[in-house]
Amino acid sequence: MSYPVSYYCPHCGAVVELARDGYLSDKSVTPYPLVGWAYADPDESFEDGAADGVHLVCGESEADGLRWTGDVSEADDVDEPHLDSPCGREFYLSFVRYENGREVEPVPETEYVDIGL
Repeated sequence: MSYPVSYYCPHCGAVVELARDGYLSDKSVTPYPLVGWAYADPDESFEDGAADGVHLVCGESEADGLRWTGDVSEADDVDEPHLDSPCGREFYLSFVRYENGREVEPVPETEYVDIGL
């Protein structure tokens, strides 16, 4: 049985509802994909274990069971609450992953910086 679960875009705060099975546990919603996680678009099957999360485009992703509410979250962790909402930027819903019976913690992606001489 599916239940609507609400999330907000970490860039602008636009709220989206995604109908999904109750057994899936959320890990995070981030403006970037977690390293090692595989993402499905919301119109693809993401509840069968083939994906570790859902790739969304703010205000543009469409699928059965997905609804942009028109609301905007005023949460403190929205990057740019002054942006027009929806903003059209990508963000990622990540589910909890397990390997060998243990929860996998995401490893932050290393950021390389070139320093000009």
